[in-house]
Amino acid sequence: MNTHPRLRTFGHLLALGLLTACVQLSAKPADGQPVIPHVVRAQQSAEYWIARSQQPDALLLERSTIEAQNQRLRSQDPSMYELRRLPAQMPAADVRAMLEKLSARPKRTLYDVQGQAINASTVDGWMADLALDTLPAQIQPRFALVVSRADLRSFPTATRVFSRVGDTDIDRFQESALFPGMPVAVLHESRDRQWSFVVSARYAAWMRSELLAHGDAATVLAYAERSPWLVVTGARAETVYTPEAPQLSRLSLDMGARVPLLADWPRDKPVNGQLPASAHVIELPVRDADGRLQLRPALLPHSADVSAQYLPLNPRTLLEQSFKFLGERYGWGHSYEARDCSGFVSEVYAGFGLEMPRNTGDQGKSPAFNIIPFPPQMSRDARLALLKTLQVGDLVYIPGHVMMVIGHDKGHTYVIHDTPGVRYADVAGSWPVNGVAVTPLEPLGSDDDTLYIDKIYSVVKMRP
Repeated sequence: MNTHPRLRTFGHLLALGLLTACVQLSAKPADGQPVIPHVVRAQQSAEYWIARSQQPDALLLERSTIEAQNQRLRSQDPSMYELRRLPAQMPAADVRAMLEKLSARPKRTLYDVQGQAINASTVDGWMADLALDTLPAQIQPRFALVVSRADLRSFPTATRVFSRVGDTDIDRFQESALFPGMPVAVLHESRDRQWSFVVSARYAAWMRSELLAHGDAATVLAYAERSPWLVVTGARAETVYTPEAPQLSRLSLDMGARVPLLADWPRDKPVNGQLPASAHVIELPVRDADGRLQLRPALLPHSADVSAQYLPLNPRTLLEQSFKFLGERYGWGHSYEARDCSGFVSEVYAGFGLEMPRNTGDQGKSPAFNIIPFPPQMSRDARLALLKTLQVGDLVYIPGHVMMVIGHDKGHTYVIHDTPGVRYADVAGSWPVNGVAVTPLEPLGSDDDTLYIDKIYSVVKMRP
């Protein structure tokens, strides 16, 4: 990948300065509504932008076209992994190369949550925990399903590390997250066997072994393909509380998660001590005492925001889905039970059954997507003219960040994005938004006084 995982989101552009700055948080317009510059309260609703869309219900991509694009992504994009195509035996050198790329010894000073510098002996311990010396000559992938939301880490440690004292939002070892029901291939274990190095469809990193349920490849890989099924279309859905099955109790499922539906479950047969009269019966993976995979019924309330099919990909639904995250805290690498900029756009599109790479650098150049390049030599006037043609759902990429277009208003292109903060070229100060927010694009500037429009390198259009 051209973009290093830890550079994938907005942190290197703004986070350090904006999150610690003492700034005026908002302006007060005449009506007294608190807003950030150029954003009034009406613009912070999906309905406002739906009303401005000329054809809000026009289908952008047919289901068959989405499936074809997903297949191109899996087969052509080097950042993606097809677990079904992993070889039965992998040479140790291949796995070692993956580990050494991810878990390279840090070259800069890092700090813990108390602001103390991480000493060399601690780093030595992390390097030793990689257990590279235990790799056999040939490695046979083992398959498993994730049973609970799991952090993906650079190293087999939960220790949070930071680039600066006091900046504890961006953990430099946090890579991404996996969700319940996601399949993985396990290629290696840490020295203490508490951590597993796994390959998922979109990422390879370390996760806690206790959050994996191991099974045969056929069962694991077929789980997400079973029918009938439900897809989570809310920001998240939560299974009902059940003391009888703690692993399935209040389990959080994020937007785009797809789970098998047990549609023929008898309505008079209790599930974990509760009749399913007002809930869907779904099947979720659990881990038994030996770490083996068991599939068990669980209840998802009828009130949960879910669908029996993927949503139609049109401007109206795109806006409705993206605004379900409005105001959610920014979470670097899916930390804080949230998501970052690339996680935000990929999970919005997941509700439509459309797959995306994990990182901005891969999303913005994927061979599977319809890309409009913005070459460095493109003039600002040409960039501004192109921005005026963008449509709802188009994704705008600058190094380390992605924004979703929601419409045009008062001469500006408006976007919704998950951001640590924003700075404007025409307004003094900076705003530590630190979450999903609506902003105009044209006046946005970086902390080096460069306008975003001059940094744009591509636009991805999820349409023909």
